[in-house]
Amino acid sequence: MSTIISVSNQKGGVGKTTTTCSLGAALKQKGLRVLLIDLDPQGNLGFSIGADTDTAATIYDVLKGEAKIQYAIQKTPAMDIITSSILLSAIELEFTNTGREFLLQEAIKPILKLYDYILIDTPPALGILTINAFTASNSIIVPMLSDIFSLQGIYQLHETVERVRKYCNPNLMLAGILLTKFNPRTLLSREIQGTAQLIAQALNLRLFETHIRNSVAASEAQSVQKSILDYAPKNNVAKDYIKFANELLAKGV
Repeated sequence: MSTIISVSNQKGGVGKTTTTCSLGAALKQKGLRVLLIDLDPQGNLGFSIGADTDTAATIYDVLKGEAKIQYAIQKTPAMDIITSSILLSAIELEFTNTGREFLLQEAIKPILKLYDYILIDTPPALGILTINAFTASNSIIVPMLSDIFSLQGIYQLHETVERVRKYCNPNLMLAGILLTKFNPRTLLSREIQGTAQLIAQALNLRLFETHIRNSVAASEAQSVQKSILDYAPKNNVAKDYIKFANELLAKGV
């Protein structure tokens, strides 16, 4: 049965897509069966690994009931993925029926035995798409930039998770905070690490021991539609995501 992990933060540009892709690649490298689901209407995850984002069935088609989930899975050289659609941006208005929070949970049931891990890239908002991801997930990873502005919103995210636990998914776990674009040589990064630790303790969260360092190679990998592990396997970011995958597995996430 699949372990389902949402990668979420309502702030944009914190590394959600990079984390989803790179963690997926690191888990696949260990021989695990991995599926990525792109719930962000921007569709960057599908593009970043070279998936068909124009003509193939998307998660929007699946949620609408117009395509079976098995037929929306694309098998790319990097890993399996279900891509997104810009039409998801209108989902708040389009899906108004009772139980709309459970659409994704119901949709993925037929494929749960096909994968060890399903990783969901969520949009930078706490709307119905993110609620669907949380309702379907076992746990949530929160990427956070090593800057002061990224500390804002963690409490709001925590409140949203508590509501989802209460009404939709009582077993949902906040796996922890992952610091991204981290530079251990700067005073600011070290101060942010300390503040993030205090926030994690206040909310009874984990601050992951692994930090993802900054490198232009991560952006370069996306531009050539490869995971960082395929594009630059000796790069610090690739090494960090392999270390992060090991930490997750060791902690039973």
